[in-house]
Amino acid sequence: MEGEVTVRDVMTRDYVGVSESDTVLGAVRLMDEDDIGCVVVLRGSDPVGIVTESDVLSLVADERDPADVEVSSVMSEPVVSVDADRGLSDAAATMSREDIRRLAVTNDEELVGVLSERDVISASASLAGVPQLREEPPGNLGGEPMGGNPLGGETVGAESVGSVAEDEGDHYEYSDRSICETCGTLSRELTNVNGQLICTDCREV
Repeated sequence: MEGEVTVRDVMTRDYVGVSESDTVLGAVRLMDEDDIGCVVVLRGSDPVGIVTESDVLSLVADERDPADVEVSSVMSEPVVSVDADRGLSDAAATMSREDIRRLAVTNDEELVGVLSERDVISASASLAGVPQLREEPPGNLGGEPMGGNPLGGETVGAESVGSVAEDEGDHYEYSDRSICETCGTLSRELTNVNGQLICTDCREV
């Protein structure tokens, strides 16, 4: 769709690569030095795995020494990748379907960056401020603020998002899920609370 936000627009271009034979301790030091949440495991120039903070936590919880364990033993594989020119909503749907928080981003099969759940959430928070997606339709007096998530998903308010498009004569396309800006989980039911799209669980806290 013309004007749609793409993966290239929001991905993290700077990533850190390690080899399969590197130790987990070495990978952790790189993550700490660069203040990042993952490293990409490369075989030559091809991504074959990802090591995340949760992988390291699982290793420590099993009382294994990171200095004695190779990256290949703990990395998440295979790497799920997405083309840099794919729509961001498609990438978010892939994360939901595969139950993962990071995607390798490729361009002509070359690794060009990483897309994280945080990147998607940040983009969602920024684009949620677009006026045409936050205006209340005429007649919605005293009701809950209306809002649409530009990355997909429905917003539950005084009226449905479909009604907003009909009243204003605009047509928006939404996928069936989007990401809560408080907890980062994907949900089909989000509400605009003080300018943030929040899931049912976070509204009840």
